[in-house]
Amino acid sequence: MEEQTAPVEGVDAIRVEGLAKSFGPVKALRNINLHVKKGEILGLVGDNGAGKSTLIKIITGYIQPDAGTIFINGEPIRIRSVVQARSFGIETVYQDLALVNELSVYHNMFLRRELVQKPFWLLNNREMRRLAREHLSNIGIHLPSVDTPIAMLSGGQRQAIAIARAVYSNARILLLDEPLAAMGAREGAQILNLLRTLRARGDISIIMIAHNYAQVLEICDRVNMLQHGEITFDKKVEPSLLEELNNIVMNEYRVGSTHQQA
Repeated sequence: MEEQTAPVEGVDAIRVEGLAKSFGPVKALRNINLHVKKGEILGLVGDNGAGKSTLIKIITGYIQPDAGTIFINGEPIRIRSVVQARSFGIETVYQDLALVNELSVYHNMFLRRELVQKPFWLLNNREMRRLAREHLSNIGIHLPSVDTPIAMLSGGQRQAIAIARAVYSNARILLLDEPLAAMGAREGAQILNLLRTLRARGDISIIMIAHNYAQVLEICDRVNMLQHGEITFDKKVEPSLLEELNNIVMNEYRVGSTHQQA
């Protein structure tokens, strides 16, 4: 395991305290306490149904919590919508990536925030091409042409474009939902290198949801585990952590099997 770059000390970029959410009789989240420092990558792991998606949707403003407080740079805030979350620098890249296959790389980079030429309000394609090339190059993404349609790119390249678009939408807190899912070793390595580049910048904090513990430990500074709507585990990454996580999962499986047999 490679040596990690230490995150910036000081006020947390984002912190949540006492977050709770129920859907009818189902308690999706119970007293969630979580924090991420500036420049830190936090791995968020847990089984399907553990509450990861609900937590992300609250942070991004899709749904409202029943209780709890979210702090950005130490200040308590109320996130009532996705637009408001973005105004606080919170951006999310979901598994579907929200890219338009028929459009070029540079058009996707500026989707819904296109540059126009006044007074005729025509698309400024030349400037969007230039900035797209510059933005991608700055974080180590190299493509033959930004005119290439998204449909022609590999899965890893598409993921990189979606992350780059979020970064250059002034993201300061980046939420990644399974960014390495269904990728081969080569494509996964490309995304991990991109995340290393972003961490080295020091101005972006990342929460990465993932199921592959080895990948989480390769790139993350700390790991939180969600189980049954509660964070039951919060530790810094170290060589023995993979075995510890696997033991937790196996114990959970044994307990579940015992209850089913009973």
